[in-house]
Amino acid sequence: MTPTFRVGLRALLSGDLLKDKVAIVTGAGRGIGEGIARKLAQDGAIVICADVNETDATAVASSLRPAGIGVRLDVSNASECDAVVKDAHDRYGRLDILVNNAGINRDAMLHKMSDDQWHQVIAVDLTGVFFMTRAASRIMRTAGSGRIVNISSASWMGNIGQANYAAAKAGVVGLSRTAAKELARSQVTVNALCPGFIDTTMTRGIPDAIREQQLAKIPLGRAGQPADVAAVVAFLASDEAGYITGEVINVGGGYIL
Repeated sequence: MTPTFRVGLRALLSGDLLKDKVAIVTGAGRGIGEGIARKLAQDGAIVICADVNETDATAVASSLRPAGIGVRLDVSNASECDAVVKDAHDRYGRLDILVNNAGINRDAMLHKMSDDQWHQVIAVDLTGVFFMTRAASRIMRTAGSGRIVNISSASWMGNIGQANYAAAKAGVVGLSRTAAKELARSQVTVNALCPGFIDTTMTRGIPDAIREQQLAKIPLGRAGQPADVAAVVAFLASDEAGYITGEVINVGGGYIL
């Protein structure tokens, strides 16, 4: 067993894989974002939990060990994104990890979709990822290191009733691959994760008949949990994943096979 492997294995088993790393997770107040924040903290990171609902963000942050910081953030607002990134860097002197998870859905069939439904989803799910990635990349380029993980969706390949959401999530894939190419020379990695059907407050609101249809498409036979996504994020955020960038990784139990 090589020394490098022994060190990596020891860190993995001890929960110190991300020790002393500073991370921002958007949409961390609940669901997948909360699961990601908990996993990063479990692995030793200091986590800034950002969410449009400050109460939820603060509640999650205060429950982490090590305790994190909860902040209000509307990712569709460029100045707020810049401020959250700057405050994190000013407070800790570094920013190692950015997880762009914040997202909304406003589902409707294409011919019935309103302008507002389109613009709201694009603003949060795509433009918000751009704003946060742009702000974080300025710091990470200078530091010569960093990990950016963007949460896309299996819907990026197209899904009935989700023209806005699918377009945004497809945009996240393109943005991630472009950022990976631009930032590689600075040793900053950028990857996109595409969760399938994950058991969250959002998916629990789906009518039972549609939910059963979705579950029937999953070869592993169950809905995913936020922890399933969080485990992959934590690996990609670690030093162990330093040679992985520009990838689009499905986390869906075989949903899109």
